[in-house]
Amino acid sequence: MRRRTRSAALSLHRHSVAQLALDGALAAVAYVLAYRLRFDTAAGVPERYDRLLHATLPWSVGLALVVFMLFRLEQKQWRYAGQRDHVALVQAVIVTTLALAGLIAVAKPVTVPSTSGDVAVTPPTSVLVMFGLLLLALNGGVRFVVRTVYERPLHGFRARRDARRVLVVGAGDGGRLVLREILRSPELGLNPVGFVDDDPLKQGMRVDGVRVLGPTEDLSRILDEAEPDELIIAIPSAPGSLRARVVRAARDRGMPVRTLPTVFELLRGAGGTMVRQVREVRVEDVLGREPVRMELDRVGAYLADEVVMVTGAGGSIGSELCRQLARLEPRKLIAVGRGENSIFELLQEMGRAFPRLKVVPIIADVRDYTRMESVIGACQPYSVFHAAAHKHVPLMEANVTEAVLNNVLGTQNVVTLCVAHDVQHFVLISTDKAVRPTSVMGATKRIAEHVVHECAVERTSGYVSVRFGNVLGSRGSVVPTFMRQIAEGGPVTITHPDMTRYFMTIPEAVQLVLQAAALGDQGEVFVLDMGEPVRVFDLAMDLIRLSGLEPGSDIEVNFTGVRPGEKLYEELFFKGAQMVPTDHPKILRARDAATSVHSRGDIAELIQAARENRSAGEIRRLIVRMVPEYSGNLDTGEFDIVSDIKSTDEVTEVLTPERGSAVAR
Repeated sequence: MRRRTRSAALSLHRHSVAQLALDGALAAVAYVLAYRLRFDTAAGVPERYDRLLHATLPWSVGLALVVFMLFRLEQKQWRYAGQRDHVALVQAVIVTTLALAGLIAVAKPVTVPSTSGDVAVTPPTSVLVMFGLLLLALNGGVRFVVRTVYERPLHGFRARRDARRVLVVGAGDGGRLVLREILRSPELGLNPVGFVDDDPLKQGMRVDGVRVLGPTEDLSRILDEAEPDELIIAIPSAPGSLRARVVRAARDRGMPVRTLPTVFELLRGAGGTMVRQVREVRVEDVLGREPVRMELDRVGAYLADEVVMVTGAGGSIGSELCRQLARLEPRKLIAVGRGENSIFELLQEMGRAFPRLKVVPIIADVRDYTRMESVIGACQPYSVFHAAAHKHVPLMEANVTEAVLNNVLGTQNVVTLCVAHDVQHFVLISTDKAVRPTSVMGATKRIAEHVVHECAVERTSGYVSVRFGNVLGSRGSVVPTFMRQIAEGGPVTITHPDMTRYFMTIPEAVQLVLQAAALGDQGEVFVLDMGEPVRVFDLAMDLIRLSGLEPGSDIEVNFTGVRPGEKLYEELFFKGAQMVPTDHPKILRARDAATSVHSRGDIAELIQAARENRSAGEIRRLIVRMVPEYSGNLDTGEFDIVSDIKSTDEVTEVLTPERGSAVAR
C-alpha cells in the first residue's frame, strides 16, 4: 500500500492557502460576534471581557486553523463539499471550542484584582457556545454557498434546440450523477425528460428537478408518453433481467439504449466523467442474472508477494488471469504458453498496465515433461493456475490424440510436478462439458479433474478444479463469432433452436478461479451458481437487435444442425453429486471428482495409446472405460469427420466455430 509521506501531508495547495485564510477570518468574526451578542447592551462589552477578547482573539484564530488542518479540511475543495466534509467540520468546531476554553483556563491571559488576590477572567459559557455555533454556521455556510454556486447549472439549465431527449433508468446515486453531468455539460447535447425507478417512495417525486415518471414495469407507457430519443441505464449494479426488460422495450420502438459501466468495470478504473463512460448495452448486460462480484483484493490476498504461474497464459482465460493476478501484486508472474505471438502480446500489455510487476514469459508445451520440470523447478511457484487446454468440441472430435495429450497428459505433467516441488495451490480450469460428457473434449477434462483429485488426496490440501460454462468473449466463442457474422451482413448460423448454455463473462470466470484456490482443500470441483441457462437462439436475436438490426429482415438466421460431440443442454453437476455451500453465496462445492474411479494404470494406458497414435476408435474405447458416463460416438475414427464430408461448406460447418458457433467456448 502506498504511504503518504509527512512532507506530502503538510504541503499546501494554492487553493488550500486561500481556504485557510478565509477560515481564519471567519473564526475571528465568529469570536468577536460571540462577545458582541452576549453583551448586547448599551454599555457594551465590560472592560475585563473586552481585554480578554483582544488578548485571546489570535488564540481563537490560531487554534481554529490548527484543528482544521488536523482534520484536513483544507484538503477538500469547497465546491465538492459533501456530507463527510460537513461532519468533519462539526467535529473540528467542537474540538476548537473545547481547546480554546481549556487554553484560556490554563494560561489565564487576563486577571483582575480582588480581595483574595488576582483572579483569572474566563469567558462566559454562553460566549463559548455562541462562538462554536457561529464558527460552524459561518464556515459551513461559506462551503454551502460555494457548492450552490458551482451547482447553479442544475437550476438554470436550458437544453439546446437540437438536444436529444434522454430518459434515465434509475434515480439513485448513479442516475443523479448522470443527470448532473448532463446539466453541467450542454455540449453533450442531451435533455433529460425524466427518471424511471422502481422505488415506490420516489414515484412522482422530483430528483434534482427532474420527475420520476414511474417504475420499469410501466416503461412501455412512459416511453409512449415521454417520447425520448434514447435511454440510459444508470444503475451499475442492475441485474441482467432489468437490463433485458429495458432493452426490449426500447428496441421495440427503435430507440438506442446505453448503460453505465458495471461495478466491476468501474472498479477496474474506467476514466472520464460519468456520462462519457456510458456505453452501448452489451450482451453480458442482458443475461438475466446478477453478475458475480467478489472483493478481489481480499479473496486473493494469499497471492500477494508470491510467485504465481499461469499455464495457457496467452489464451482468453489465461490472459485475464494474468491481468487480475497482477492487481494482487505478486512478487513474480510466470506466464507459460505455447504460442509465442500471444505471449508476446500479453507481455507488452502487462508492461504498459503494470510496469512494476516482474513478468517472466516462458514458451513451453505442457505435454513436455522435461521442459515443464525445468520451468517449475527453476521458478518454484507458490500457486499454479492451469489454463492450458484444447477446448473446441468439434476440433477435438476430429483430433482425439491431441485432446488426450494436451488435456490429460498436460494436466498430469503439471500437477504431478507441482506436487513434487511442493507448490501450495493448484487450480485446474475445467468445463461444464465434463459432466456426462458426449465429446472427447469433455471426457478428457473429466479425466483431468480426476488426476487433480488424486494429487489433492496425496497432498491433503490446496489442489482443486473449477468448472464453469461458456465464457463470453473468449477466442472462438459464440459472441465474437455472431458479431462478426452480423458485421458481414449475415447469415448468423445456429446449430439448433433449442440449444441452451450457461454463460458467464471472462472477469467472472477468473474471479471464481481465484476464489476457488483459496477455498479448496480436498480436490473438490467448484462451480459457479450461474442462474438459468440461456437459449443460444435468444442470445443471437438479442445480439442482432443490439446491433440495431432486425432478425429475418436485416440479418438471415440459419440452422446448421448439432455438430459431433455436442449436447442440446449442459449440466453443471453429476446426478447425485454432493453439493456443499461455501463462504461465497454464488459458489458451490461439488464433491464428485472421484465418482468415476479409475487407476493410474488406466490413465497411463490412455496416454500411451495417444502417444503411439493409435486409432481414434481404440482411444475412445479406453476413454469410455475410464469415464462410463461418456456417450460419444465410439465408431468415428480420427479425421473421419473430415474425410467423410465432401463439400467445403460441410467441412467448415463441422470444424469452424462460426458454423454452428453456439457451443464454442
